[in-house]
Parts: sequence; C-alpha cells; structure tokens
Amino acid sequence: MVIGLTGGIGSGKSTVIRMFSKFKNNAIYIADDEAKKLMNSSDEIKTKLISEFGKEVYINDVLNKPYLANIVFNDKEKLAILNTIVHPVVNDHLQKFILKNKDKAYVLYENAILFENGSNSFCDKIITVTAPEKIRIERVLKRDASTIDAVKSRIQNQWNQNKKAIQSNYIIENTTLSKTEKKLPIFILF
Repeated sequence: MVIGLTGGIGSGKSTVIRMFSKFKNNAIYIADDEAKKLMNSSDEIKTKLISEFGKEVYINDVLNKPYLANIVFNDKEKLAILNTIVHPVVNDHLQKFILKNKDKAYVLYENAILFENGSNSFCDKIITVTAPEKIRIERVLKRDASTIDAVKSRIQNQWNQNKKAIQSNYIIENTTLSKTEKKLPIFILF
C-alpha cells in the first residue's frame, strides 16, 4: 500500500514523517529530498536544466539552488518547466522504490505537491497535513533564511490546503506536537 502524505509549505509534513518513522514495517520516500539528489546526480535532469535555465544553474557540478529558486518561484511558467523536467525522473525513481519495498506494510510517500503534479495517482490513501497560515509562515521563517514575501509566494504556488484536504482520505491538523502525536496511531490501522 502506498500512502501519500502532503501539505503546504510549513504545515509540518517533516514532523509527521519523523513520527511515522518510529513505526516498523514501513518505508518512507520524501519526494523533495529525492528530487534534490536526482537534480545533482541525473545526467538527464542536468542537461535539461542547463538547456532551459543556463549554465549558472550548476556551480562546480552542484545545483545552484538560490539561482534556480529565484527564477521558478517568481515565474509560474518556469516553475512548470522545472516540474516537467524533474517530476518524470522522480516518479520513475519512486516506482523503483515501491517495488524494492513491496514487502513492507506500506510505503509512505511524502510530496508537498502530490496533487499538483498528479502523483496522487500512485497512492492508495492520502493524508494531508494542515496548519493555519500564520503558523506555517512562522515555521518556515525559523527554518529557512527567507522573508515573509518569499514564503507567501511559495504558498501561492501550491494548492490551497483546503483543496488538498477535500481530496484526501485523512487530515492531520498539525498545530502542536502533542495533538499531532495523539492523532497518529489512528493512521497505522488502515
């Protein structure tokens, strides 16, 4: 079984993933982490990114994240192009991961843009992690060297969390650790 876990930036997906990682007999795939690795290791991705965004997208063969983020988070068309380059490679990688872990009770597949990129089609069940926007912004500001405007821009590039929640099987409102931890055991049953 593949369980998709999604939520907007700052909702606390990583916190929920850490909670799930305590349970045995599951495998966890974090799309963003794997995409970053693949953007530095896949020749296919590198060639296409350089062609589309210029040689500056890599410095000493390492992805220049600030350069790329500045482009794609200020231009929805460029973000869509980036997604069409990276997502097919990540999806292939995910499918191999699922096959490799078919002996597990479930694969937890974390993807912030699960619905936006159609990856929900790989999932048997979907959990959306939510939190009030103010809390989400505060979390991102603490975590990243960012500005409120930059965080709001990233939020606007993702689906509204209510839209995700409507299409999900389960919702975890992640406002405090203790409340979130109390909700988690329910999800182990499905």
